Amino acid sequence: QVQLVESGGGSVQPGGSLRLSCTASGSIFSFNGMGWYRQAPGKERELVAEITSGSSTVYADSVKGRFTISRDNAKNTVLLQMNSLKPEDTAVYYCKAEIRPAPIFRPVDYWGQGTQVTVSS
Repeated sequence: QVQLVESGGGSVQPGGSLRLSCTASGSIFSFNGMGWYRQAPGKERELVAEITSGSSTVYADSVKGRFTISRDNAKNTVLLQMNSLKPEDTAVYYCKAEIRPAPIFRPVDYWGQGTQVTVSS
């Protein structure tokens, strides 16, 4: 089984920074897109940022200019640097990776368990 493990969440004051990391392990043949999503209480899960295998990036309008997504293929890791954090960034952040577990299988989306980010005074 493929597993995604997130870390780096926590509590921070407005204007502060956090860096989230997500590492994949298990049966992995290849990676495609990787990204971060978040879900606030009472809200639907939404895209934060994605990065393709070619390192092209997509950001939600609400985080453009503040968040930066990157990947380290050698470590099977995707990172999310979050600067200038706002209270509205408070949510559970989930890592997603599109992974082909074996060459005979199609790519499948895998999700981490989530890490809490809280921004408050």
